Amino acid sequence: MEYRSFKEASVAEVGLGTWQLGSSEWGEVDEEEAFSILQAYLDNGGNFIDTADIYGMGISERKIGKFLKQAETDRDIYVATKLGRREDDGYGWPQNFTYKAMREHVVSSLENLGVDQLFLDQFHCIPKEQLEKGDVFDHFRKIQDEGLIKHWGVSVETAEEAKICLQQEGLGSLQIIFNLFRQHMANEFFEVAAEKDVALIVRVPLASGLLTGKFDENTTFPEDDHRNFNADGEAFNVGETFSGIEFSKGIELTRKIQDIMPKGSMPQLALRWILDHPQVTTVIPGATKKAHVESNTGASDLQPLGKEAHKKLRELYEAEIRPNIRGRY
Repeated sequence: MEYRSFKEASVAEVGLGTWQLGSSEWGEVDEEEAFSILQAYLDNGGNFIDTADIYGMGISERKIGKFLKQAETDRDIYVATKLGRREDDGYGWPQNFTYKAMREHVVSSLENLGVDQLFLDQFHCIPKEQLEKGDVFDHFRKIQDEGLIKHWGVSVETAEEAKICLQQEGLGSLQIIFNLFRQHMANEFFEVAAEKDVALIVRVPLASGLLTGKFDENTTFPEDDHRNFNADGEAFNVGETFSGIEFSKGIELTRKIQDIMPKGSMPQLALRWILDHPQVTTVIPGATKKAHVESNTGASDLQPLGKEAHKKLRELYEAEIRPNIRGRY
């Protein structure tokens, strides 16, 4: 495993996304399987875990907290979480964006994870209007001054939102959708993020599994899987599912990508493409089983794809992929 700088920390360039561990929108992942996934990640050199308070309404956070209490490792483990999307007990939009609500949600995450300070808390794809207004950033700064969080960042849906956040003093990170179906993001703000020492955390790196190359026209998903109920953006931003590409079109485009790639594991090669961008701090593929973790972390061991492959992949993107992206980006 290779590591990259996140402020004062050295984090694994392949992190672990844990939406799946919340046992919501991905099907059930019980505690035993969750612990197996987390242990496999540590065993393969990982030390950066991303979660959110909304993943199973605290289930993901609590599983991680319970696991880390009994984990045997001499490595610092960095856990990032997110807030802003809860709707329980009178919360919701815009109630979530007051200082009082944000602090309560931070404290809830601290309790779930069993820690005194969060390494990183992030806004969880909140409305652009709130980012433009700016009060929420002051609330995060105040909570940071109180010592409850070490760093704060923002998970965004669009390049425009990323640019708004990059104007904020003290921004620690941006979490973005960036993959072979979203290549243009690198040209929009990566250099500015690097100049400002803002970490880039890449989510949806395999386009909800499309870029693994393991799906075909007959693939179906369980009723409670977002790849079923949000395939066309019925529940939330379609970009979070298959990166906004219509499923059957995504299968066709993935096959064209495979024709360009060198021989090897398609999931690893798709992750390697992301890691070939030096401004990226860490990529956070999720996993529903131990084998996924072992495959994903192996991307760190691969050699860069090379200029010719990158050139051909960008040409395919501009000609055939980008025109097919749906939703906000």
